[in-house]
Formats: sequence, structure tokens, C-alpha cells
Amino acid sequence: MNETAKRARAVIDLAAVRSNVRTLRDRAPGAELMAVVKSDGYGHGAVHCARAAREAGATWLGTALPEEAFALRAAGDTGRLMCWLWTPGGPWGKAVEQDIDVSVSGLWALREVVAAARACGRTARVQLKIDTGLGRNGCQPADWPELTAAARAAEAEGALTVTGVWSHFACADEPGHPSIAAQLASFEDALRTAGAAGLRPEVRHIANTPATLTLPHAHYDLVRTGIGIYGVSPSPELGTPQDFGLRPAMTLEAALASVKRVPGGHGVSYGHLYTTPGETTLALIPLGYADGIPRHASATGPVLVAGKWRTVAGRIAMDQFVVDLGGDSAQEGETAVLFGPGDRGEPTAEDWARAAGTIGYEIVTRIGTRVPRVYVGSGIRSGAAEAEAAEGDTAFTGGTA
Repeated sequence: MNETAKRARAVIDLAAVRSNVRTLRDRAPGAELMAVVKSDGYGHGAVHCARAAREAGATWLGTALPEEAFALRAAGDTGRLMCWLWTPGGPWGKAVEQDIDVSVSGLWALREVVAAARACGRTARVQLKIDTGLGRNGCQPADWPELTAAARAAEAEGALTVTGVWSHFACADEPGHPSIAAQLASFEDALRTAGAAGLRPEVRHIANTPATLTLPHAHYDLVRTGIGIYGVSPSPELGTPQDFGLRPAMTLEAALASVKRVPGGHGVSYGHLYTTPGETTLALIPLGYADGIPRHASATGPVLVAGKWRTVAGRIAMDQFVVDLGGDSAQEGETAVLFGPGDRGEPTAEDWARAAGTIGYEIVTRIGTRVPRVYVGSGIRSGAAEAEAAEGDTAFTGGTA
């Protein structure tokens, strides 16, 4: 184990990732599954998690940025791969050359990808996005006939193949929300328009993780699962990970850097937001907001130390925070668990989300690069030897089946 990992580490259970992918596939048996590994696999490590997802039957990978997609290709992935967040002047040509499906939401993007395809002498793989009501990226319905007609003309020329038509729900994590039916109706209209233009996409998709779990009529040909493959619920109102048969894949832990007795009335951390009520023991955890621990969880964030839940005492600083052990004792170097699956009594990412007034997505994705990822559950070895061997990203092995 490297020296940094002795301070703190995020242990990523790849067996949990594989299990989660299989569970989500079972929820959508008639559709293919895309494992979304944007933002470095939601903080879990894109290359390792992509490989695990492929092993569990994910036929597609998805990223937001082109650079994320290129990194997967560089690591050896040769399967179906989609990238959707583009800006003018982006590396369209490189994406075309690497057989990456690119998303197009407007005529400017269509023009750029066609020019790139012509320049490199290859046929681009394009997925057209319709804005059915989320209001972010995607072509407005009023402009959709023009975009689909232009895409069909470019397809007839041989510059591109329209491989997909897709959209994104706004409120799929709120079952019964009226926008869900409205977006599905808009999506059906868009599909009819695309068909009338002569387009025959390979995949039609609108379902994200919550829709995969709760809206079987929205699965179409492909479901895009992001947070679910990492075992985090898309919303506590929808259900816990356990409710859906999912297991959180990340456990964040650190070694206690200091344990000391202090008198009552002792101020703790910046601003003395917390003052000890009496003589007590303080333990120092060497993680802070520079590592992704939310400062908004000062005085509320939960940590498992010496077998019990503790609460952050005072403000979370850049590199460290304190917990009050009361009458209990601990030793320097002893492990503190900030969050994990919860089955050993530790807090979960959702517990931290509640403490910080945010969502589980943000808790796992914000864990920074100062915290090494240590991978277990690869199926190659077990225990500490496997964890130590798996630190850092490695290339794909064994293909993309």
C-alpha cells in the first residue's frame, strides 16, 4: 500500500459494481444497458468500473466529456461508447476516428461532425438528442424536423450514421410527476418525426437510473444507468439501495492522525463552533474539504470511530476535522470510516448527503484525487494482497465482453 493510502483511501468494491449492473439489467430485460462512467466513474475510477460493468453485461459505456471517452479507448476498451457533452470546436475528428458515438442537439453540431467525418474519410456515429422537457441540452421540438432532415441528408451522403435518438427525464426520481408522461409523449412525437425523415436508429433511449428502476414502459432499446451501478440510490424518496438490491461500492476511510485528552471548555477548529462540554478525548481525522469532504457538514457529518457513530466536532477544515469521543478511547492509526455500504454499522453516502443538505451523487463524486482508490473484488485475488495490487488505474484486460 502506498504512503498516501495509509492516511486515507476510498476502497472500491468491483464485485458490488458487477452485482449492481446485473441487478439493473434484470430490471430492464428487454433493453441493452449503458454504464455511465462520466466524472471518473462518479468518483470510483472510470477504467476499473467500466471494465467491471462490461464483465457484468453492459453493452455500452457513456461519458459526458470527449476526453473521458478517449481515456477509455486508450485503456483498451473497444466496445460501444457514447459521449454527449460537446462545445463548438470540439475534437469531433478524434471521436469519429475512434468509433465513439457523438451526441448532436443542433445544426451547429451536425455541421461540425459532418466536416470532421469528411476530413478523416470515415463515417461518423451520431445520436440525435431531443429536449423533451429537461431544458438542458437537446434540440427543441420546433427545430427537430429541420435537424432530423439534415441528419438524414448527411446520412444519405455517407458522412454519418444516425445510431440513436435519445432524451433525458427531469423528474424520473419522483414517481407520478406529471412531467414524466409529458416527456414520454414528446419523445414519441420526436421518434415519429425522425422516422418520417427516413431515420432508423439502432437505439432509442430516455431512461436513466430512476426510470430503469420504476418506469419499465420507458426502457425502449437501451437504459442509461449511472449512479445505480455504484450502488447509490437516485433519491431517498425513491428507496434505499437495499430496496432495489443494490450495494454501495465505495467505502471512505482514514487513519486517526491524533488522539488526545483535553479539558472542558476547549475550543475545536476554526471559529470555535464547538467547545468541549467537559474533559474529553478528541480524535483527528486527516480528511477535509480539499479531499471532497463537504464543509457544509461541519458539526453534522457522521463518522464511525472506535465502534460508534460520532459527529464532526466544529468546522471541517481543508485537510482535517475532529470528532469528540467523549469517554471512549482510540489509538492513532486506528481506522475511521466516513461512509460505506452500512452493513458494518458505518454511515452511508446518503447519511453524509443529509448532513450536508445535498445528494448522494455529490458525496461520492467530489472525493478528490488526494484520496487514492484501492480496488477489491476484481475476481483475481482477494483480501489485502488484491487491494494493494489494484491501486491506480490499469488498462482493460480480457476484452470488452
